[in-house]
Amino acid sequence: MEDFSYSQKLLAEMLGTAMLVFVGVGSVPATLIIGGSAPFTMAELGMISFAFAMIVVAMIYAIGHVSGCQINPAITVALALTGKMPWRSVPGYVVAQVAGATLGAYAIIGVLGHKAVDVGLGVAAYHPGVHGGQAFVAEAVGTFILAFVVFGAIHAKAPSGFAGLAIGVAVFAAIVPVAPATSASINPARTLGPMLVLQLAGGKVEWGQLPIYLIAEFVGAAVAGVLYVAMTAVRSAARVPAPTIASVPATEGASS
Repeated sequence: MEDFSYSQKLLAEMLGTAMLVFVGVGSVPATLIIGGSAPFTMAELGMISFAFAMIVVAMIYAIGHVSGCQINPAITVALALTGKMPWRSVPGYVVAQVAGATLGAYAIIGVLGHKAVDVGLGVAAYHPGVHGGQAFVAEAVGTFILAFVVFGAIHAKAPSGFAGLAIGVAVFAAIVPVAPATSASINPARTLGPMLVLQLAGGKVEWGQLPIYLIAEFVGAAVAGVLYVAMTAVRSAARVPAPTIASVPATEGASS
């Protein structure tokens, strides 16, 4: 089986996350520049959700065979926590993902100009009236849904060839109810990268909200991964022959 080097995988994760942020996060300031100020109408939210979903689907099919197209540190950690990838690969993946998110945010400014900064660059933040506890639940639940579908889509018994579609649909579905509370980041790299760029570009960043986002996203993905593995372990316990270590790389297959 053809394999790719660790550096190739990191490059894929960086570019994939950059494109996720440019298209998904970039759809937010693009909508605000064209259509006026927030709050979004449901139609506008639907288009933003659709942009995120479509770029995730595209990236899974473009780089899933190279790096697994995790493009999300919470998914990466959840995969390592459940033995789906080695812990030694995690630091490089996370750094590549955050670097990619930062590059993607800079690309938004490069295309849309400083107007993107003026409308907030699509940075995730609590919406008016939302408190920290509510934000934590929103991000944890949204990331849980995404990670749960990821684990299901890469399972050995899942229908082959549909991981990208399933995960893209999960992204779209999770954003719709979560975005009115927290902008539905559900991805630590997507949270941090645009925040860094907005700060450097002279915008206002609510740094006090960052820990809530990060903790909720990592917790949501970890709980989803552990529960999914526990749920499927009982059903697969009696299978003969048991899965071999050769099957492990395939489980890095598709993510978001």
